[in-house]
Amino acid sequence: MTDVTSAKSARRPHHWRRDLIELAALFTAVAIADAIANLIGHQPGGPSLLIAAAVALSATAAFHTWWARRHSHAPPPPDADGPAAAYEPSAQKVTAAGAPSPGSAADAETVLWRMRTTVRDAPGSLAALCTVLARHRIDILTLQTHPLAEGTVDEFLLRAPASLPAAQLTRAISEAGGRSTWIERADTHDLVDAPTRVLGLATRTALDAAELPLALRQLLGRCTIHSLPAVSVTGRATGESAPVEGVLEETVMRLRDPSGGVITVERPYLPFTPTEFARARALVELDARLGPRVPRSEHVLTLPEGNAITVRRADRDDLEAARAMHDRCSEQTLRLRYHGPVRDADRYLEHLLSPRFGRTLAVQTASGRTVALGHLLWDGDETEVALLVEDDWQRRGIGSELLGRLVALAVEAGCESVYAVTQASNTGMVAAMRALSLPLDYQIEEGTLVITARLGATPVRSLPPYEQAER
Repeated sequence: MTDVTSAKSARRPHHWRRDLIELAALFTAVAIADAIANLIGHQPGGPSLLIAAAVALSATAAFHTWWARRHSHAPPPPDADGPAAAYEPSAQKVTAAGAPSPGSAADAETVLWRMRTTVRDAPGSLAALCTVLARHRIDILTLQTHPLAEGTVDEFLLRAPASLPAAQLTRAISEAGGRSTWIERADTHDLVDAPTRVLGLATRTALDAAELPLALRQLLGRCTIHSLPAVSVTGRATGESAPVEGVLEETVMRLRDPSGGVITVERPYLPFTPTEFARARALVELDARLGPRVPRSEHVLTLPEGNAITVRRADRDDLEAARAMHDRCSEQTLRLRYHGPVRDADRYLEHLLSPRFGRTLAVQTASGRTVALGHLLWDGDETEVALLVEDDWQRRGIGSELLGRLVALAVEAGCESVYAVTQASNTGMVAAMRALSLPLDYQIEEGTLVITARLGATPVRSLPPYEQAER
């Protein structure tokens, strides 16, 4: 109420007629009550009758008061904890300042879930799912629909209370009409909407041909991707092929690789939808139209003895330089790298230098001669690292430099771990892996040593303090 309104109320005129009427009504009531009391009080049992009437009036007044409070239509007080507050599962107590009070649902710890379920293609099906989610205090952050021939696949990104088990949520969705429900934990990277994520993956694919397998994996979620070449490393035709439009078979997707062969995507636990198949084909078609491409950035490093070297991305255009480096390497060096007959070493180079199967870093001297190669190879769900350093350039820190950069690329690509296959006698490779300062697992089988570095949240060791320049 403003000061003006208060002043107006204070100057309101006094109505003496109303006071006179009220006073007359009071005297009339007293006179009527006295007459009734004299009439009844002089009769036999009159006092008892008056007492009974007073008790009856008091009881009636008390009952009226109780009934009015019980069935009042006014909202409950702010601190009520009765049925009105418990009716809505997400109801919260609010303080006078308008903020949720301590201990309310707003202070509860939450987690992110990705959930996919199939529902009938009928009005009200999605509403039933949303109602169940609301009852469990689950917030729907994003929703995508994938229409099928029969039914619709709904994919949700949810923020749910941490105390809600996934099994309970799945059971509730099933009772609401959902079937083939799949759920897994998500993180903040999934908060990006689908169109933005697809455009970002398309940009990465356009900049680097090696990004296509990684883009497909991020687009389709947890899956296994194999690139099967049309020609094996021995020069024989593998017979692997796929039609231009691709093939979709429930949990297996086969796409024609623009560089030859087939890209096979498998997801045994969850069938692919036609929408996902169309998105994957669009990425592959973009890669085919752009042709072979590799970023050409170069890093110039100065070794401790003063020699300058250049580290850059390599591809099949570096095939002749890589073969020349093989010719300068000793048989022992090639045997430690390829674990097989030395005469077959050149056959692997075309496969290793293909951007489709991973990323390759080359080290060149100031004269332009290639003296080392480092490979990061996509191996289904796993990632392999491999190094080859020319004999005259070993023990100078080049292997550690290459390995550190390859692991950094693996972290950027979202890999959970990398492994190296070598021999126990290859002390240089073992020392380079240990220098990463990452958790390592060792496995030895028949003289072959497999070292696995778990990337996780542990930072990769910093690059050597060489003088660096990028051009």
